[in-house]
Amino acid sequence: MTRRLAAEGIGTAVLVFFGCGAATLMFGFHAAGDWAAGVVVTALTFGLVLTGICYAVGAVSGAHVNPAVTLGAWLTGRLTALEAAGYWIAQLVGAIVGALVLWLMLAGSPYYHRSSTGLGANGYASASLIRIDWGGAFLLEIVMTAVFVYVILTVTARGASPLVAGLVIGLTLAFMHLVGISVDGTSVNPARSLAPAIIVGGTALKQVWLFIVAPLVGGILAAAAYHAMHPTTALPRATPGRPPETAAPTAQPVTDREGAAAG
Repeated sequence: MTRRLAAEGIGTAVLVFFGCGAATLMFGFHAAGDWAAGVVVTALTFGLVLTGICYAVGAVSGAHVNPAVTLGAWLTGRLTALEAAGYWIAQLVGAIVGALVLWLMLAGSPYYHRSSTGLGANGYASASLIRIDWGGAFLLEIVMTAVFVYVILTVTARGASPLVAGLVIGLTLAFMHLVGISVDGTSVNPARSLAPAIIVGGTALKQVWLFIVAPLVGGILAAAAYHAMHPTTALPRATPGRPPETAAPTAQPVTDREGAAAG
């Protein structure tokens, strides 16, 4: 279990550092480039980094690096409640570490100001590029997260090809960002949203509730949809000594890992 939690913490830290780093460079520094290029660069960064994380630590922890994904995994019987709680703690700690390291790095620039440059935090109203209200942002986050988590649950189910799972997951996250960046910065991940908001404070911290609640609602809807669409592939509750079967692209199908050590 220790190795799995470490993998989740490190994976989430890497995702936040590079993903939020790209968002900050593209949109925080106003002279960094044009809007369209910023959207594409940030979307690809999040997607490609998550793809690498899936293949790097997927066989260890399942590479959730997202509390909404872990919630979906628990609700579909792939984790116990205790395991899910451990994952959430590791993800939040990892996200804060990643955001803190990013902030310490950027603080070395004379052009960086925490209050104005930010740290890639999500937001609505005045913090949104299109000034979307909270209701629109809430709905978007539910829809995007539900689709994202559903895709993950599907491509990591028994019988699915584990070799392509990481690529599909990464591309899906990139697609989510291509749509959502201009609306609210794209969360679909409570840990990714909370960590920068804690460091930046102000409006980002006041609005972060939406980017915690809405993705979790999306995760619940994804699990419900998965149960409805795949009633015969629901997995039994995970047991000690058995790794989670979620987002774990490895060289062997998930059904061949029954005896692997859980860490």
